[in-house]
Amino acid sequence: VQLQAFGGGLVQPGGSLRLDCTASGMTFFINAMGWYRQPPGKQRELVATISKSGGSTNYADSAKGRFTISRDNAEDTVHLHMNSLEPEDTAVYYCNAAVIYATGAKGDYWGQGTQVTVSS
Repeated sequence: VQLQAFGGGLVQPGGSLRLDCTASGMTFFINAMGWYRQPPGKQRELVATISKSGGSTNYADSAKGRFTISRDNAEDTVHLHMNSLEPEDTAVYYCNAAVIYATGAKGDYWGQGTQVTVSS
């Protein structure tokens, strides 16, 4: 499975951005997907995850009420809509796909990361 993320950039505080991530390869085996971020000088942290069906989502406290994760299984994409952005949201954002193969083996795949900078 390969993941490619798009949509990062520079935005002013209070602004919005949408991140997109497209999966390719053996996408049939993708289970949950998610977005993580790594702020400057800090460790990578969870932002949001979404189940295979899209019916269940999970958000970090910092993302609740401001960010929305969604997925389109027909297009093998996952999105992160970010509103009311704050300077503390500045980070490299990574998409993630958790895979369970028919054999029961599991895999964990990451996109290349996209920079989000919130600054005036």
